[in-house]
Amino acid sequence: MADIEITRYNADHAKAIADELIDVYTKVYDTPPYIGDPFFSTAAFTDRLTAAFPSAGFETVVGRLDGRIIGYVHGATLPADKLWFTSLADARPKELVAAAEQGNVFWLRELMVLPEVQSQGIGRMLHDTTIDGRTEPWTTLTCMVDNEPAHSAYLRWGYRIMGQIKHAPESPIYDAMALAPRR
Repeated sequence: MADIEITRYNADHAKAIADELIDVYTKVYDTPPYIGDPFFSTAAFTDRLTAAFPSAGFETVVGRLDGRIIGYVHGATLPADKLWFTSLADARPKELVAAAEQGNVFWLRELMVLPEVQSQGIGRMLHDTTIDGRTEPWTTLTCMVDNEPAHSAYLRWGYRIMGQIKHAPESPIYDAMALAPRR
């Protein structure tokens, strides 16, 4: 793997590179089944990203190759009352619920790598760099049930499925996953 420069951005600094983040999203999601689905439009993602910036603990971890963003992760501290999380009810491990109530769960909202550099370990590197640098011991994410190879990768990396959710009526079905503390 070439020398990839990793940079962590808080919300204020991430806003300054939002256009680059959105450009990566547009390239990653310019493929079936996402093309033409309003939930995956660039405008919808831009709205979600902009709404995420003020979240407690927001952070973006970016990988650059030759100055160009080739992938990134963004997320924030999971609010204990987040609807997708609470909708899982008793399917959530008790320890995870307690951790969320204490602000000790990281919600990995997005992990994406440009198509031309996928399957080279960059996603795993960005994931691990992000998780290892967070103060929250638990991590959660949601992944579309048919989003391969990402879905299988998360399971290999130690995530466990808690149940299925929808982020919005128009969204696809997602598996809600949790990663127990690694430290």
